[in-house]
Amino acid sequence: MSKVSIEDVLQLVDEQLPFAAEHGFTLESLGEGTATVRAPYLSKFLRPGDTIAGPVMMGLADYGIYAALLSKIGIVPLAVTTNLNINFLSRPGPYDMIAEARMIKTGKRLAVGEVEIFSEGSDTLVAHVTATYSIPPLGAAQK
Repeated sequence: MSKVSIEDVLQLVDEQLPFAAEHGFTLESLGEGTATVRAPYLSKFLRPGDTIAGPVMMGLADYGIYAALLSKIGIVPLAVTTNLNINFLSRPGPYDMIAEARMIKTGKRLAVGEVEIFSEGSDTLVAHVTATYSIPPLGAAQK
């Protein structure tokens, strides 16, 4: 069972991560160590060649991993990305992007997760992401 609710994560995002709201990212589901997030298809996200820009996909993946991590450890605002690796595998279609995040290992100080990104309605993998998060010591997380 998740240690936080969707509402808990959304409140934290509203208060401390305005980039997600500014990009229209939404949290669609949250389970223990999993999260599904969505980025709307917007013309401002397009790069030359009319494809979704890589930084949008990276931001969506990071948002998904953060939500999945919080579902395992609870609200720890100071947990931060220490590494993010993305492989762009295919051109996304002109649709919303769906990112499915899951935690692979959650330790005391480090957590590793992965994200698969798809265009809505397609089974073709657009990007694969792995990320590592640093989890602060309990006392630091409460400051």
